[in-house]
Amino acid sequence: MTDTTPPGRATAGDALRFAFGTLTVLPVRLTRWDRAAARGGMLAAPLAGLAVGTGAAAAGAALLALGSGPLLAAVAAVAVPAVLTRGLHLDGLADVADGLGSGKPADDALRIMKQSDIGPFGVVTLLLVLLAQVAALSGAYAASPLRGALAALTAAVVARCALTLACRPSVPAARPEGLGAAVAGAVPSRGALAAALLVPASCAAWGAFLGPYGPLRTAAAAVAALLCAELLLRRCVRRFGGVTGDVFGALAETAATAALVALSLG
Repeated sequence: MTDTTPPGRATAGDALRFAFGTLTVLPVRLTRWDRAAARGGMLAAPLAGLAVGTGAAAAGAALLALGSGPLLAAVAAVAVPAVLTRGLHLDGLADVADGLGSGKPADDALRIMKQSDIGPFGVVTLLLVLLAQVAALSGAYAASPLRGALAALTAAVVARCALTLACRPSVPAARPEGLGAAVAGAVPSRGALAAALLVPASCAAWGAFLGPYGPLRTAAAAVAALLCAELLLRRCVRRFGGVTGDVFGALAETAATAALVALSLG
């Protein structure tokens, strides 16, 4: 069959393969690695989050069905996204914490972030973030299995939406190579705005299963999470000169944690 895709355009399949191939460990073969595919792929990033969140929710539900308590279900729901991303987002969070905490100039901080070891700032940040995620999800599962499942789903989708927003044209890359350079500025402003509206709206839709205030709570949690990620993004751009793959990982974990914490309140 003849490919009728206009030059410079990526098909929906190209976009999905880029999103799932770069943001998950699912066996998806990348067919294109160019700006057009990056644009579509990062716009589709929340869909990759939907798959990751579904897996996390399923793991927690399975353990509850087998008789485990909410704490173990929460650990499973936190472990699944880590496994499905090879721990790269958590690694990025630790590296960014070390870079920001070093107090060194941008070039030196970026070198610190590229090192394979994790410093004290990274260790403490990882520990606190994982504890917060498990604690928030444990409370949600203790309230009801459905609340826990939807919290895990919301966190995963919002985390990937934060990546979409970080790829808007006004955000530069900190390095000329790597994932950050490949996707920086790839998402049009209108696309980023659409994602910022559609993802909280989607969260509100499944929040309706949680009662009359469910849509408001889940939408508010999504917005709060995206705002927290935006604050970190601005800090990283000022500190490092732009985004890197590590920054994307830190943004995802920050948004996921903020969403879970917000859902645990009230």
